[in-house]
Amino acid sequence: MQENNTINSTERLKQRILYELYFENSMSCADLSIKIKKSLPLIARSLNDLIEDHYVVEQGYAASSGGRRPLMYSLKPRAKLIVGVSMDQLSTRIAIYDLMNDLVSEIQTVDLPLSNNPNALPVLINFINTYIDNSGFDRSRIIGVGIGMPGFVDIKKGINYSFLDAGGESLEKHLTEKINLPVYIDNDSGLIALAELKFGKAKFKQNAMIVNIAWGIGLGMILNGELFRGHSGFAGEFSHIPTSDTGKLCSCGKRGCLETDASLLVLAQKAIEGIENGRLSSLQRSIKKPLKQLGEAIMEEANKGDQFAIELISGAGYAIGKGLAVLIHIINPEIIVLSGRGADVGKILSSSIQQAIYKYSIPRLAGSTELQISALGIDAELFGAAALVMEYVGKGLNRQTALSSKKSELVSNN
Repeated sequence: MQENNTINSTERLKQRILYELYFENSMSCADLSIKIKKSLPLIARSLNDLIEDHYVVEQGYAASSGGRRPLMYSLKPRAKLIVGVSMDQLSTRIAIYDLMNDLVSEIQTVDLPLSNNPNALPVLINFINTYIDNSGFDRSRIIGVGIGMPGFVDIKKGINYSFLDAGGESLEKHLTEKINLPVYIDNDSGLIALAELKFGKAKFKQNAMIVNIAWGIGLGMILNGELFRGHSGFAGEFSHIPTSDTGKLCSCGKRGCLETDASLLVLAQKAIEGIENGRLSSLQRSIKKPLKQLGEAIMEEANKGDQFAIELISGAGYAIGKGLAVLIHIINPEIIVLSGRGADVGKILSSSIQQAIYKYSIPRLAGSTELQISALGIDAELFGAAALVMEYVGKGLNRQTALSSKKSELVSNN
């Protein structure tokens, strides 16, 4: 028993080293020792084992800072692979990344509406399995599948209370069994915030708000340098704070929610009403298309200078800014990042958001909050989904749905 515990401890340490290298790109033995709080000889021994197992490579010596230059280590990119899946209410995207977060397969998209769609779950499973089968990569090389999805996602139970009903059982467990790989699910806005924290504009920030602008308006919060989920894991339901004066009925069943003023679906509906009432716009060519395509057309035409499209997006930005002003008084963030699909029109959104923040926030708070546009954009959720796998596997944490410890280990015998 003691021997098994030693083996497990050794493997967990290796996983932790891989986890740190994944998020930091390269580190020295001394850096790893400080971060993981293990002795230098123990870290050095584990690094040598990982080099022999072809997971880690010596990257060379760091730039001189006056003393002896430390040897840097990084992951061998293709040692293992991660599948990332990003979902919204209308479509799903999938990609495979290596351990340096580089794309190794072409991103594919499928139209997959989630509301009132009993076939959504089997379609999702088939989409993921077919993509992996056609990728040319053996499943033994894949660590796991991370999936970001809209809705009330309980990460402890692996359940989405809004979409993708698995017949009362854990959705995460069901997906793991059907895909035959460890699967980890989380809320889409939470994963976008994770991506910004690890790879984007919120890296090294202690307190930040990440706005996911898409078919709904999501929010991820970073407090004290960590992703904040709240008591039940549902923190960040920004869409449903009561900021609207219109009293329109929201999809959640309540009235006055921010979503009724600012989501891309609402903008698509407003575009149709405006064109039918005589507004001149290049959107005229798109109003007969499905709402998803019309929403995308609004962003495209706004970036081309269409005045009606700009007006629609600016109005949404002002509504979002009004909601953010409330949260600024509560959280006092260092930075707000506009991320997700809506980052494509971030420059247009940011001016109206900033205007509302200054109008509704105390100047001292508004002035100390930086507003930034994500560089990750629409791919943020995919990066977050891949990072989710490493968050759990790399830290050696067990999710209830893992097929077995053998399948969920990053360091395994090939």
